Amino acid sequence: MDITIHSSFLPHTDPDASLAFYRDVLGFEVRLDVGYEGMRWITVGPSRQPDTAIVLHPPTATPGLTDDDKRTILELMAKGSFFGVNLATPDLDGTFAKLEGSGAEVVQEPTEQPYGLRDCAIRDPAGNMIRIQESR
Repeated sequence: MDITIHSSFLPHTDPDASLAFYRDVLGFEVRLDVGYEGMRWITVGPSRQPDTAIVLHPPTATPGLTDDDKRTILELMAKGSFFGVNLATPDLDGTFAKLEGSGAEVVQEPTEQPYGLRDCAIRDPAGNMIRIQESR
């Protein structure tokens, strides 16, 4: 079997703020920006990984969600506990400084973790947890 990761999904509450964060702060390229019935799905990814992408999507656009489901999703997003993604960089300190300087919400400064990684954590404009580990 030959399986790769193609796309991961992260919800957004403000497509323009999410686009600015992933494009202008993280430096990802925009691959698709699709609107449908007042909603937007934006696909972004690192330029050196053309086969790997993050799809920023409207969190409550899933068919069959009840109003209670939608409310719960938005509450979890506000807490930063609904979705997340792990990224990697060879320059964690430089990346963290740029993120902090951009006004990103810092959850954890660069730290040596007891499980052998050095990483930091921030939240994107929708509250999604982004952990960035130092690649070695």
